[in-house]
Formats: sequence, structure tokens, C-alpha cells
Amino acid sequence: MPARSKPAPGGVGRELHARAFAKINLSLRVLGTRPDGYHELRTVFQSLALHDTLRFRAASPERFDISSDDPACPTDATNLVWRAADAVWKAAGRSGAPRGVSVRIIKRIPMQAGLGGGSSDAAAAMRALAVWWRIDVPHDRLRAMAAALGADVPYFFDGGTALGVERGDLLYPLIDAPAAWATVVVPPFGVSTADAYAWFDGDRREGERPASDQNDLEAPVTARHPDIGRIARALARAGAFHAAMSGSGSAVFGLFRSRSQASTAARALARRGRSIVVARTLDRAGYARLARPT
Repeated sequence: MPARSKPAPGGVGRELHARAFAKINLSLRVLGTRPDGYHELRTVFQSLALHDTLRFRAASPERFDISSDDPACPTDATNLVWRAADAVWKAAGRSGAPRGVSVRIIKRIPMQAGLGGGSSDAAAAMRALAVWWRIDVPHDRLRAMAAALGADVPYFFDGGTALGVERGDLLYPLIDAPAAWATVVVPPFGVSTADAYAWFDGDRREGERPASDQNDLEAPVTARHPDIGRIARALARAGAFHAAMSGSGSAVFGLFRSRSQASTAARALARRGRSIVVARTLDRAGYARLARPT
């Protein structure tokens, strides 16, 4: 049964904005390979106040398009925002392709960094387009649609601190971790998720064991990109109480008790080609307030 929608298919106004926040993985354990080919995970997600901005504007009745200020961001059907729009449109029982809106993605979350930018953009688009197209999609159905787009997309509906199991898409809200400041260091290269898991599987077959206490993917990725290990050690020396690679990389984060500590670490780790961001963590209530489309 399609989701309920009001008769008029037009937007809610001339423009709608939605923030898509980054995440880090406080821990990531790879427990094995599932029968469906995915990996069995146990991970703890944490939101950061680093975000992309999605701007929705009315377009001609037959038009749907995506643009971005980042030339590396795809603007065709390979972008998860496009797939998210298609899922919401079809959930309303509407025929053909999505139309009537133009989406501008203002990128601030580095790509191929393990910070969830593409997945967060998709979740933000689903929330915003349900409002724009005046579609009432039940929350459980929206989550199922999100999981079909990517294993970590459902997390970005609630944010905060959460445990993800199975593919990472079965979520359990945790008591929010104490507020902290994150220094996020992105080296001048990306790491594809497929490569990171392939390296993990290959090293495991050869009898090598992950060396990180926080992220099982860190050792195999660091073996191919040693700068990741150097950054993690430098963050720990700078006083981070927790330092690790996020997700499949290439971003490495250090958590600090104060903004001044995090900023001092950022200056100490500045190198040509590196991108460094200092951002506070977000609890679930703050995430819900800031992620709401406006």
C-alpha cells in the first residue's frame, strides 16, 4: 500500500534546507561473513557537528536534478540522494521518475573517508523530500527503505550514540557518550569500503590478526596506507583519550575533552594535503533538533 500523500504534488514552498551530519565509529568489529555476502558487524556510531547541507528548490514539473559545489560528488543516478528520491517517490505510489525539484549538495564531509557523508545525505534527502512532496511515510517503512540504500543509512535518522549490529543496520540507541571535541584528520587519499573489507578478508586468510583495539579494519588499511597509523599515534600523543580510524577510512579521529585541546592537536598535525576539521560530538536530542528540515 503506498504511503499517504496530499493531492497536490507541489513542494512546501520555494526552498527547503536539510543538514546531513557526519559520523565516526567509536569501535568497529568484523565478526565474520554473512550468507548474503555482507560482513557481520558490531559497531558504535557517534554523530559529529560536521555536516553537508542539502538545498531543495522547486523545478519544472518534469525535472529532477542534483548539483554540488564539490566536482568529485556524483550528480547522476549513482548518487544516493537520487536513489533516496526515487524510493520516496515510489513509496507514494507515484509513477515514473521523481520530478519537480532541484537538489544542491553543499559538501563539507570529505568523501571516501569513513564519515558517512553519502549515507547521511541520503537520509537527509528522504526526510526532506517526504516533506517537500507532502508524503506521509510510516517511520518503519522509511527505515526499511533506508536500509535498502546502504547499511548505515538508517543510523542517520536518529544519530547520537548507537550500537549497530548485523550489517550495521540493526540499531540500538545507547546512552549518549559524554560530550567531546573531535579532531578529524583526512589524508590526501580516500579508501573505498569494498577495498577495506577485501584487505581485511585477505589478511585474515593469511593468518594476520587486526592490531587495533577500536577498529578491525584499521590494521589492513594501515598496512596499505601507513600514514593512517602515523596520524592515529600522533593524535594519541597530542592527548586524545580515544584515537582511531573511522569506518573503512581514510579519516582518523581523536577525541578531546576541550575545544582548545582539539584545536592544538589540529595545528600540530597540519601537513600539506591533509584536511583537518575540529567538530563537537552531537547527542541524540541535539541531532534531532539540528537535522530537522527547515
